[in-house]
Amino acid sequence: MRAQSCDAPVLENSVAASDIRLMRVRLPEDQPLPKAGMFYMLRAWAADEPPLLSRPISVHRWDEASRELEFLYQVKGKGTEKLAALAEGETVSLTGPAGNGFPVEAARGKKVAVVGGGIGTAPLLQLVREVHPIAAQTDFLAGYRDEVYRIDAFEPFCSNIYVATDTGSFGKKGFVTELLGPEKYDVVFICGPEIMMKNTARMCLEAGVECYVSKEGVMACGLGACLGCTCRTEKGEPVCVCKDGPVFEGSVFYG
Repeated sequence: MRAQSCDAPVLENSVAASDIRLMRVRLPEDQPLPKAGMFYMLRAWAADEPPLLSRPISVHRWDEASRELEFLYQVKGKGTEKLAALAEGETVSLTGPAGNGFPVEAARGKKVAVVGGGIGTAPLLQLVREVHPIAAQTDFLAGYRDEVYRIDAFEPFCSNIYVATDTGSFGKKGFVTELLGPEKYDVVFICGPEIMMKNTARMCLEAGVECYVSKEGVMACGLGACLGCTCRTEKGEPVCVCKDGPVFEGSVFYG
């Protein structure tokens, strides 16, 4: 699927948590729809204005009938601050959909765990929406520092939901990895902080369970041209997070 650029009207840009925003836009009719795990480069400022780079934001949810896209993002710098300042009726520049999404077919007829940490839960809503109709079981395991958000959106598409928080404010006090018994599942999808993905993937691989991780990288183009998001696999081979990923088999980095 070839990434395209367009301007999309903002339908909503609301507060989901203290530093988390939910942006809903309408994708023009001539634009391709994404798959779970894909992302867009978002920009709400002119090309000659700082910051220099657009911001890669994963797709939280999309709806084919209304052509609405949702982005769940964390406000943590100049770029996301400008995105958060967008009001209903204004437009945001999108380039995408980019990257390779989750291999949803790997879940067909199987017991699936979807494991997320913090803002890493963002691309997992669309994933459970696509996995739920074909999987035998879909469990969502989420970890947060303290404030929990968007759990209710996952409920219609999950068999079970388990939550852990660092502070114990909600669910189990501790790490999301403490909720996972990988031997209970056939496939595990993971997205979150690097250390959380590393520990979760290695738990799965040691148990002989198929797993996939969604990586992050600093991107300039999102299309594989600038090589800014290049990282090395477990074998030392260079890959671009945007073009070769962001979704990879867990063994590629943690085997």
